[in-house]
Amino acid sequence: MLQANIRDIAGFSIITSIENENPDQSLDISLAIPIKDEEANIQSLYEELTQVMNNLGCEFEIIFVDDGSRDGSFAKMDAIRQQDKRVKIICFSRNFGQTAALMAAFRFSCGKVVVALDGDLQNDPADIPLMLNKLAEGYDLVNGWRKDRQDAYLTRILPSKIANAIISWLISGTHVRLHDYGCTLKVYKRDIVKNLDLYGEMHRFIPVFAAWLGAKITEMPVHHRSRKYGKPKYNLSRIVRVIFDLLVIRFFGDFLTCPMQFFGKISLFTFFLGSIYLLLVFALDYFQGWNTMAPSQLLLWLGGVGLFSLQLAFLGLLAEINIRSYFQSLRKAPFVVEKILASKNVV
Repeated sequence: MLQANIRDIAGFSIITSIENENPDQSLDISLAIPIKDEEANIQSLYEELTQVMNNLGCEFEIIFVDDGSRDGSFAKMDAIRQQDKRVKIICFSRNFGQTAALMAAFRFSCGKVVVALDGDLQNDPADIPLMLNKLAEGYDLVNGWRKDRQDAYLTRILPSKIANAIISWLISGTHVRLHDYGCTLKVYKRDIVKNLDLYGEMHRFIPVFAAWLGAKITEMPVHHRSRKYGKPKYNLSRIVRVIFDLLVIRFFGDFLTCPMQFFGKISLFTFFLGSIYLLLVFALDYFQGWNTMAPSQLLLWLGGVGLFSLQLAFLGLLAEINIRSYFQSLRKAPFVVEKILASKNVV
């Protein structure tokens, strides 16, 4: 029953898809898995995935993306590939990050449905059939929600909750409101991933980009398991990257076609604050009889710092626009593939 639903899921056509590096579209499901130093987890993950997929009775492929691993991850994956023709390996020349790894897997996937999950065994493959059933109800993207997350509270769970709340607030105009944007376990219709262009650290905002395309998005609780082997790849330093990415997301979501509105609001706000401060300085000088230049000097310093900060922000936004134009106009991917190993020619 589920197999028939998956094959009927198709649909959702929007804009012209990017060039498909893999023309074979006969598979039901593609499993996209970024790998970075997960040697101890790969074999168990493969066994769990194949058991779940075989029980579904669907045609599937497993796409491992080696994101610059320095342990024995590649050897583990290659040993599996030699025994199973359904396994494909994409090797990066160095570490490009999870966003690039997911984009590579999406580009080379050929399933009608794409399932993305982490390679650390914290996502439970047993959730995949339930998410596929949810997708078959008419959704284009099913987002996993790690409701009972098995991570350290102060360094992982609390920052994630704060970030999720901020993201929902900043993108309220998209009508997407999820509990867990950072959960890698997601199920997509093929046309969603083929119309995504992700750069930087934007993988956690995929539901937002999908919403801009008009996709129907839902969320469902999934199991989250504690990590048994290996070390987490993220720490508190990612908060800064998320904040910067949020600014870019807000800009591209609301002001891409009218950037003057964005810069105009900032300019008016800055002018308002500067005017208030200038009035206070003159008032103090007038009523208290100050004959010192200290307030004026302070005003100059504050004005200089404010102007410099605005210039940096503007340069950052202009750089984002230019780099996206560069990648999209040339169809240039933000990663370098060193080699692709598969049982047949898929390029």
